[in-house]
Amino acid sequence: MDLITILGLVAGTLTTLAFLPQLFKIWQTKSAKDISFNTLIFFNIGIFLWLIYGIYLNALPIILANLFTLIFNMIIVWLKIKYK
Repeated sequence: MDLITILGLVAGTLTTLAFLPQLFKIWQTKSAKDISFNTLIFFNIGIFLWLIYGIYLNALPIILANLFTLIFNMIIVWLKIKYK
């Protein structure tokens, strides 16, 4: 594995993990009232498009980072709907 791939994996890991505190806070407080639904939808569309782009390029860091970010943010959308 080359240095650029490792750099991409580290960057993707950090940006993906950045969503976990928000996810846990929503889960614990059972409140997502301060989260914009429109922002979540646009963000998830963008992440999905990045995932498709990564698959097209066969770029593992882009694929993994966006796959997990999409999963975490879809859970946030689900919690937003559940705890409205």
